[in-house]
Amino acid sequence: MARPLRIEFAGALYHVTARGNAQQNIYLTDDDRQEFLTLLQRACDRYHWLCHAYCLMSNHYHLLIEIQSSTLSKGMKYLNGTYTQAFNRRHKRVGHVLQGRYKGILVEKDSYFLELSRYIVLNPVRARMVRAAKDWPWSSYRATVGQAKAQPLLTTDCILGNFGKQKKRAQEKYKAFVREGKGQPNPWESLKNQIYLGSDEFIEEMQCKIEPDQSLNDIPRPQKNCPIKPLTFYKDKYQSRNKAMAEAYRSGHYTLSTVGDAFGVSYATVSRAIKEYECQM
Repeated sequence: MARPLRIEFAGALYHVTARGNAQQNIYLTDDDRQEFLTLLQRACDRYHWLCHAYCLMSNHYHLLIEIQSSTLSKGMKYLNGTYTQAFNRRHKRVGHVLQGRYKGILVEKDSYFLELSRYIVLNPVRARMVRAAKDWPWSSYRATVGQAKAQPLLTTDCILGNFGKQKKRAQEKYKAFVREGKGQPNPWESLKNQIYLGSDEFIEEMQCKIEPDQSLNDIPRPQKNCPIKPLTFYKDKYQSRNKAMAEAYRSGHYTLSTVGDAFGVSYATVSRAIKEYECQM
């Protein structure tokens, strides 16, 4: 069994997988897959997740999830547990559907976000189930490149934002990026300590979040137990709306949706503002 992941904080990015019990299929019909996606959408809504990419295979799945509060474990318990119940009811079965606990890898976003976004959607190609990512209907690829309507659970702006400001052009560049990834090494080969995908500096920073003897000065701001400032504080303090939204979110006390509602914009707009702000830092 994989080591339990206990590091959860606002803005954390995870590559999440779960496999069928005894390597058995966890989806027997398309209805099963659609049921899973419906539950994933509910988990995203209920636990304030951003799902950047997904792929449903036959006996396992891959998710690229960003959390906005410490809810990964709670959300995964809901997703896997509720899906198991629905699967067993539909197929008149009992017992385990998934093998043990999910595996969650804590990812350094700057280094591995894009690599994982294509690794996930290329799974059916590597398994020789299809010739190209566009041929597999149960991944986020088609929606990301504009070839299918996006599931409500999916957030594509963060991926496409790395390829340009004009959506169509960004989608074409992402297509090329995915095609070029077919021969690339598995990013999981760089996995460290079973739960980290990132640089040594990233791992050291993550360890600060779980080691009780670490100095409070070493802990990133979202993890500090500081007073919560109202969103009006950020509006009044910063002339730049983007900076105000970014600082409000980076405080660790508000979700993208909450910040967006306060500033009258969508959570995707807030996400872009944060990225642009962090690039300038």
